[in-house]
Amino acid sequence: MTVEPKRTLGRTGAEVLPVSLGGEGILRTTGRAREAVPVILEALRLGVRYCDTAPAYQQSQDYYGEAFRVAGPGAREGVFLASKTHERTRERALGLLDDSLRRLGTDRLDLWQMHDLREMDELDVMGGKGGALQAALEAKADGRVRFIGLTGHHDPRVLVEAMRRFPFDSVLVAINPADPRYRPFVPTVVVEARRRGMGVVGMKVLGAGRLLREAGAPELIRYAASHADTVIVGCSTIDEVRANLAVGSPPDFAPMSEAEQRALEQRIAPRADQYDTYKG
Repeated sequence: MTVEPKRTLGRTGAEVLPVSLGGEGILRTTGRAREAVPVILEALRLGVRYCDTAPAYQQSQDYYGEAFRVAGPGAREGVFLASKTHERTRERALGLLDDSLRRLGTDRLDLWQMHDLREMDELDVMGGKGGALQAALEAKADGRVRFIGLTGHHDPRVLVEAMRRFPFDSVLVAINPADPRYRPFVPTVVVEARRRGMGVVGMKVLGAGRLLREAGAPELIRYAASHADTVIVGCSTIDEVRANLAVGSPPDFAPMSEAEQRALEQRIAPRADQYDTYKG
């Protein structure tokens, strides 16, 4: 049985496909525009709806900016563009935002995310007077940002507490079949995000490629996309873009059944500690 793959990214209302383009892979490099820009252009040609990047990803934002220019009018408007800030204070976060907009060649981000939250102390700074959330609200008010999100792959308790303190629109979180072993994100962060009507974006889907020792990319992508509205996958070549996006393309995409998910988790469980080293 097949299903219509189009999904809604929580309360943002944005339409996304199960598979989107990550900001890593060849995009997390410096001085490799000749290889990176064609990867983005191919994703745009194939109709990718959600594009991920971050200031921390070397020249990823520059590559996107060049790709939008090469693709021509309408290319930027055709995607939901997400970037991030690793700064926790208002002034530094706003400076980073303006630099992101310049490098991306756009006047706004569809989603600006508080990047890689790890410790409770960060939430105090970020959410306090002069914190990055104040910057996000100001940027939303003046049109530089449409929606506000958070990201993390270190400790689910920190992300859940962040959601309790502020009404984020989305969360970007690690989702793969090694998740149940330790500090699981699916039964904590994903469940809480769904309860709050937030969009859910999956990352670490292939475990930085290491999980490919255990399963094929289509199986791992289907697993993560069964929990998230969309999953981002970093690509190194045009062929990888085609293969990964094809997993979530109509008419053949279907989420994994509960039985399939449990079987994959059990298959990986004996070696799961090799694949979740990004957790605290």
